[in-house]
Amino acid sequence: MWLHRTRRSTVLTTVGNKLGAATGVPAWVALPTILTTISLLVALLGMLWDIALHIGVGRDEGPLANPAHFLILFGLFGVFAGGVLACAMPLDEKPGPAAVRFVRGWDVPVGGILITVAGFYALLGFPLDDVWHRLFGQDVTLWGPTHLMLIGGAGLSIVGLLVLEQEGHGTLSTDDGDVKAGRTARFIRQAAATGGLLLGMSVFQGEYDFDVPQFRLVLEPFMIAGAAGIALVTARLFMGRGGALAAAAFFLVIRSGIALVVGGGFDEITPTFPLYLGSAVVVELLALGLSPARRPVLFGAVAGVGIGTIGHATEAGWTHVVQTLSWNGDILVEGTLMAVVGGVAGGLLGALLALGLRRQLPRPAVARSIVLAGLVALAACVANGLVATVPDDVEATFGITDVQSDPRTADITVRLDPADFVDDPAWVQITAWQGDGLVVNALERTGEGEYRTTEPIPLHGTWKTLLRVHDGRVLTAFPIYLPADEAIGEGEIAAEDGMTRAAVPEIDILQRELKDGGGGVWLVANLVVLVCTLAIIAAMAWGVARYSRRAGAREPFPDAPADEPADAPRASTPAV
Repeated sequence: MWLHRTRRSTVLTTVGNKLGAATGVPAWVALPTILTTISLLVALLGMLWDIALHIGVGRDEGPLANPAHFLILFGLFGVFAGGVLACAMPLDEKPGPAAVRFVRGWDVPVGGILITVAGFYALLGFPLDDVWHRLFGQDVTLWGPTHLMLIGGAGLSIVGLLVLEQEGHGTLSTDDGDVKAGRTARFIRQAAATGGLLLGMSVFQGEYDFDVPQFRLVLEPFMIAGAAGIALVTARLFMGRGGALAAAAFFLVIRSGIALVVGGGFDEITPTFPLYLGSAVVVELLALGLSPARRPVLFGAVAGVGIGTIGHATEAGWTHVVQTLSWNGDILVEGTLMAVVGGVAGGLLGALLALGLRRQLPRPAVARSIVLAGLVALAACVANGLVATVPDDVEATFGITDVQSDPRTADITVRLDPADFVDDPAWVQITAWQGDGLVVNALERTGEGEYRTTEPIPLHGTWKTLLRVHDGRVLTAFPIYLPADEAIGEGEIAAEDGMTRAAVPEIDILQRELKDGGGGVWLVANLVVLVCTLAIIAAMAWGVARYSRRAGAREPFPDAPADEPADAPRASTPAV
C-alpha cells in the first residue's frame, strides 16, 4: 500500500480495475469488497469449525493450537486489510461526497473506515481472548465477552461494505452497458451483502445451533427474530421486491455449504441453522400492502411484529426437525414476547440502516432516539434471558445399567426429588461432550419426576456427562461423570449405580475450566469489552449517518411511488 500511495506500484490499481470492470464499481470498491467477502466466509467457516472442535474435544492447549483458529485469524485480518485497502487505494479522486480527509491530498471513504474499525475490533478480540483465558480460564463454548468481539466485529463489517458499495456505486448511472444487466448484477451483489449481514447477525445463537446452549432457551427465538429484523428489513427496503427472500436464500446456501464442510469434510459435529424463510415471506407480503417506501420506519416495526409471531412460529416448527432441544410449551409465552421485541427492535434498526444507505435518514434526534430505544430493548431482552435460578433443595438419583464395559456406556434412569420439581420443562436431558463427540439425549418421561435415556450414554475417558434441567427460569445441572483433570486440579467424579447428586449451576460443569479471577478484575475486564463494543456501535451509527447526510440528493426506494423523483428535496421532517 505504501508503494501504491507513492505511485511506485500499479498492482492494486490494475487488479482493482479488472475486478471493477466485472462488477461495475471503482477499483477502490471492487478489490476491498471481494477481499472482505472472501475473508468473512473463511472466518465463518473457521468459527463454526472451532465451535464443533470445542464441543467434541474440549479446550485448546494454546491460542493457535486449534487449526480452526488460523482460519478465524486469517479471515479477520483479511477483513481489516480490506478496510485499509479501501482507504488507501483512491489516488486522484475523492471517494464519494462523504469522504473523510485523512491528510492533505488523501481522502478516505466512510465505508473503508467502517470496515477497518470492524476488522480491528474483531482482531482485538484475539489477544484479549488469550488474556481472558489466562485470567479466568477457558470458556470452551461460543458465548464469552471476547468471543462476541470476534464475531460481532465480523458481522458489523457488512455495514461498512454496504456503505462502501453506495459510495462507489450509489446509482445505476455508473453502470456500463445494458441498464437491465446492471440492475441484475447490482441486485445479486446487494443480496450477497444483506445475506452476509444475516449470516453475521445469526452467529450469536451458534450454541443453540449445536444443541449445547449455556443459557435459557428463550434467548434463541429472541436472537433469531432480532437478526431477521435487522437483515431482512434492510434487504427489503434497500433492494426492493424480493430483497428479503434473496438475502435469506444467500444465507441458506452459505450455511448449508459450511455445514457440509464441517460435518462431512472435517468429520466434526454438524451445525444446524435457522431457516429465516418464514420471516422473509412475511416481510415481502407486508411490503405489498404497507407501501414501505412511504413509511419505512413504520414498516420496519410492523415487519418486526410479523417476524416475532408468524416467523417465530415457522422457526419453532423447524427446531422440531433439526434440533434435539426444540421449542415447546415452556417458552411459548415468554419466547414469543421476546421474539416480538427482538423483531421490532431489529426491524427499526434495519429500517434506519436502509434509510441511511438511501440517504433518507430522518432528523438526527429522531434517528438517535430510534437507535437508542432499539439497543435498550435488545439489551433488556438479553439481560432477561441471562437471569436464571438454581434450586438449593433438589436432588437427582441415578440408576446406571452398563451396556458396554470397554469403553463404558450405560442406560440411565433418573428420579428427581421432589418429584414435582418440573412441570412442563423446556428440557430434561443428558449431555455428554468433549469425549471426541457429542451426545444430547432428551429423556423419556416414565412417571412423575422419573425419566430414562433412549440411547446408551458414554461414561469413560474424557467425556463430560451431566443431567441438565431447564424449566422456566430454572437452569440447573447434576454431574454424572467427569474425568480427572490435572491441568485444572480437578479429580474424577465417578458414575455409580444408585448415586444421588445435588443440583448445581450449569456453568460449574459446562465451563469446568473457569477460575476465579477476582470480582474487581472480572468487572474491569467486562467493562473493557463493553466500552469497545459501544465504541464500534457508535462508529457504525456515525458512518451511516455521515454518508446519508453528506452524499447529496436522496435515492428513492426501488418501489417508491412514481411521483417521488430521485432528486426530490429532502423534507425537514421525513416520513417515518
